[in-house]
Amino acid sequence: MKYTTRVIINQPLELVTKEYKSRKNMKHWQKGFVSVEPLVIEEEKTGTTVKLIYRIGKKEIEVTETIILMDLPESIHRTFDSKNIYNIQENNFEKLPNGSTKWTSTNEFRFSGSLKFMKPFLYAAFKNKSYMQMQNFKVFIEDGKSVLMD
Repeated sequence: MKYTTRVIINQPLELVTKEYKSRKNMKHWQKGFVSVEPLVIEEEKTGTTVKLIYRIGKKEIEVTETIILMDLPESIHRTFDSKNIYNIQENNFEKLPNGSTKWTSTNEFRFSGSLKFMKPFLYAAFKNKSYMQMQNFKVFIEDGKSVLMD
């Protein structure tokens, strides 16, 4: 399952990518984000792996994130691995002539176990979730509004 989402952020490229890379800001635009734990103590670069914890309802989900390309301010590509779900995410940022930034995110999901059979039903939900996170980031960067305020 693969899809691409895009959003225009009315802020300069350097600010957008600096704030996107910031782990301390994730709680402000990713609903359910709980914490991040480095699995390797080093600067974020290609090959860095971290453990992310999300809360969905009463359940905590653990996700292992690996940076497969760190080329900011233009690109950051990651993989996310959790139980029965593997996601390859390519985030590309483009400076627009008016000073805004275009963020394009391409996601490819692979499922195993019982989720393999749910794939046709998950496409719209996953694409919508990705787009909503991008919109949350846009609102956070442009207006300073956090999802924690909802």
